[in-house]
Amino acid sequence: MQEKTQGIAQAPYSEKELLRMIRKWVPRERVPKRVRIKDTSDFFRVDYDDVVVLDGIPYFVRNNEREGRFGVEDEQKYWVKRARDLLTGKVKILKWVFKERFNARIGDLVFECVRSPQKEARILELVRGRPEFMQGRTVLDSAGNQLRILDFIRGKTLGQLALEMGRNHEDFFLNHYPALLEEFIGIVEAIRFLHEQGEKHGDIRRDHIIKDAETGRYRWIDFDFNYRHGESRFGYDLFGLGNVLLFITGRGDITTHRLLNENPAAFDRLTEDDVNIVFHNRVNNLKKIYPYIPEKLNRVLMHFAQSAPVYYEETKELLQDLGEAREELGAVRGLLPLAVNDDLKSSRKS
Repeated sequence: MQEKTQGIAQAPYSEKELLRMIRKWVPRERVPKRVRIKDTSDFFRVDYDDVVVLDGIPYFVRNNEREGRFGVEDEQKYWVKRARDLLTGKVKILKWVFKERFNARIGDLVFECVRSPQKEARILELVRGRPEFMQGRTVLDSAGNQLRILDFIRGKTLGQLALEMGRNHEDFFLNHYPALLEEFIGIVEAIRFLHEQGEKHGDIRRDHIIKDAETGRYRWIDFDFNYRHGESRFGYDLFGLGNVLLFITGRGDITTHRLLNENPAAFDRLTEDDVNIVFHNRVNNLKKIYPYIPEKLNRVLMHFAQSAPVYYEETKELLQDLGEAREELGAVRGLLPLAVNDDLKSSRKS
């Protein structure tokens, strides 16, 4: 592992030098009149238009990143800041140490989750050069804490892209889902790599999977959550993968509230066994909503339902079942109603 270096340069740049570099990369109207180098030990003191010097490199700080988790999309992450490397002009993400701890429950399993900069620094070294993961390095801030400097990935999340595909669910499932499932299997393979190295992602969510606009590949981000586990070492990661699969298969979350308003007949067919093991308002038994979903694929989804007798213990088990579901997808075209097939054929000709 590379040596971690101090976050404050021994010979800071002068204000004149910094302004000259800023003018090279920033539009004239965005260049500040004054600029200050800030100490890196307290992220709350580092703000827009400030400069921090890490490992001898000056970074021009722009905005705070925002939380993508459901329900708190507008919440600023003050410890995660977008910045521009003033030597190369590249956009970077600067991630300070932030302590957070909470418990998560999946059925009868309880996981104690905690943010761990040490874990993220370790995984950044492990996945260096692997295109399915974000890339970055770790330095020490002026207080000796591990600060991560991450390459910015320009692109949309898996969740955003899934919602944009198809005119409706039938169109999506017939014309887009098979390729999306293939890509999802590749996403799971990346997590299997981590697990085989004894590591966990720790915070698997659809907004932590970005399709790189430059390469067209999906890439995992944010490795700093860790969790204490009992017998199920990778259970929390696997549950996260199940939720992502459920979202892309349904082309969004299919909730009981939505069904009650839009499709009450389908709502009446549901039982308690058909909903998610944690989010009881999300429907896992999608075959009751969309009958053309193949049985083997639906069976994978039901591993994460309230009625699941067993859970996946390892990614290889999930991958095996996903491989069988992929093979069965060829029958979907024949299962769709004739009117739907004719409508799709017409749409492809137009």
